[in-house]
Amino acid sequence: MTKKLWIISALMLTSLWVVAQDQAELVENTIKKSTIKGHIYFLASDELAGRETGTHGIDVAARYLATSLQRYGVSPVEGATDGYFQEVPLVKNIAPEAYGIKIGKEAVGAEDILRLEGSAVNVESDFVFLNYGTEEDFNNADIEGKVVVVFAGQKDNQDYRFVYQASGKKTNLAKEAGAVGLVELHKDNPDNWKTFQSFMNRGSSIGFASEKNQNSFFKLWVNDPDGSWTKRINLKMKQKMAVTIGEAMQLPIPSKNVVGMVEGTDPDLKDEFIIYSAHYDHLGIGKPNAEGDSIYNGARDNAVGVVTVMSAAESIAKNPTKRSALFILFTAEEKGLLGSKYYVENPLLPLDQMVYCFNSDNGGYNDTSLTTIIGLERTTAGKHMKKASESFGLKAIDDPAGEQGLFDRSDNVNFAKKGIPAPTFSLGFTAFDAEIGKYYHQQSDNPESIDYDYMEQFFRAFVLSARLIANDAETPFWVEGDKYYEAGKALYGK
Repeated sequence: MTKKLWIISALMLTSLWVVAQDQAELVENTIKKSTIKGHIYFLASDELAGRETGTHGIDVAARYLATSLQRYGVSPVEGATDGYFQEVPLVKNIAPEAYGIKIGKEAVGAEDILRLEGSAVNVESDFVFLNYGTEEDFNNADIEGKVVVVFAGQKDNQDYRFVYQASGKKTNLAKEAGAVGLVELHKDNPDNWKTFQSFMNRGSSIGFASEKNQNSFFKLWVNDPDGSWTKRINLKMKQKMAVTIGEAMQLPIPSKNVVGMVEGTDPDLKDEFIIYSAHYDHLGIGKPNAEGDSIYNGARDNAVGVVTVMSAAESIAKNPTKRSALFILFTAEEKGLLGSKYYVENPLLPLDQMVYCFNSDNGGYNDTSLTTIIGLERTTAGKHMKKASESFGLKAIDDPAGEQGLFDRSDNVNFAKKGIPAPTFSLGFTAFDAEIGKYYHQQSDNPESIDYDYMEQFFRAFVLSARLIANDAETPFWVEGDKYYEAGKALYGK
């Protein structure tokens, strides 16, 4: 019996290898460096001015992507407008010009305060100090109707990215507990403050429309390098906190996700969809760098990701897979994952038919022998990405920079929260080092700085992964015990 089982296993592995080889030849004949290069050079050109949400440049990119899908033979999705667009109702929030905070009679200086939330606020309230604002800190605290004051980040982690991400979690805890506002004191890493001022004090932001004064909750950050405000909040004498924030304005911004589909060939499996996704927005135009370049072209982030999805669309439209394919290119990822957030709340097709979301997003690369998949081992489809990468001379590795929280920083996470298995396929990197930082969110991220021989290998690995997942008789799912495993069971009724 044991010998028979071994033979059966060997035959199955041989069969999988033959299928992978056949699919690899198909991909190799379709995905070409010249096409990849042409797409990236257009999307990351100066003429598109960095594809910032709400600008003419991103509208040109959206039309280009829709036209390309149509040319490949990808079908529109019912409910989309103008063929391939899902309108996303965003607004530009014009920040209040005036805001301030006082504890007792002492006011925070204008240069030491940043407003993150709140409009038309004028409150005087008791406050409660909750150290670094962990869930444990919030437990059993009397917060209702008060201002919560916490230290930014965590004592052992003051990386500015982590500080920003952790702030969102603290905000949610404060809101759930009935607080009127949150104040975060930045004392542990003074260098962070200049970074935050540079990208948060711009006077406007992009978001979803909300009713005027609907949410009076406020969030303020206070710079406290010498600990003086920490001392004030810890005074034994009972004091109140007074917060004043002027009124914000909202201006509508037309924005759109680009969506298309290809029906599967299998009578049963075609009711299951694989989503292929990437964001097509970037940062637009900013201050000139030392070379006088002010355009954030976003070649790696994320023209590369967009074109991997377009390559999958070209391949699958020519040679459809057993499962159906849904291609989604998101707007406003750089503004807070807004395009994908809107889609999962307003899906054009039922979410329980979406069995996998294969996302592509990039910061850069520092190892051209690799593909780096954020969440490689978190779903049962990881084997296909390993095989596909190997087929084109690359090695697939999992997230090497767990401290960055990358899985929860791209559009895939909005699908994961709904229960849909959703890794992110990225260019090969072994750490968030100086080579990544040289291009990530920099004006230097231009199309001419990319290794297109590596791109051809990388794109082929992505498309072969897509085809293997979409043709596998086994429906992909989360690995048991994953953070989103139970959400997946609930979504699919398992």
